[in-house]
Parts: sequence; structure tokens; C-alpha cells
Amino acid sequence: MDWRRMVLFLLEEHRGKVLGAIIGLMFGLLVAVFNFWKAIFIALCAVAGYHIGKKFDHKGNFKDFWDRIFPE
Repeated sequence: MDWRRMVLFLLEEHRGKVLGAIIGLMFGLLVAVFNFWKAIFIALCAVAGYHIGKKFDHKGNFKDFWDRIFPE
């Protein structure tokens, strides 16, 4: 089995496990390179960025998002 088919198989059959392992590896590297609290801050910024990007994907433009965050 070549590596492309194996990766596709893993992503189709074990998506949660693969993504969890990748996220865990990335967080572990952040902790090793920086320290625990800086890694937590980076992870929180990444999660916030993901959620903001997800809102843009579904809602559309920045002005609506800004108005919801900072109403007049």
C-alpha cells in the first residue's frame, strides 16, 4: 500500500484520532519550544482565529462581524 492511500485511509476511517494526534503533537512542540503559558496563549489565539474565520465563512463580511462584537 503506498503512503497516499494509507493517509487517505487514516483520514477517512480514523479522522478524529489523526487530528487529535496532530493537535497534541503541535501543542507538545509549542510547550517544548516556549513554555506552558505561552503555548496556552498561542493555542487560545489559534482557536479564536479559527472561530472568527468560521464566522466569516458563514456570515460574509467584516463589517457585520465588527458590529456584532462592538454594537453602538
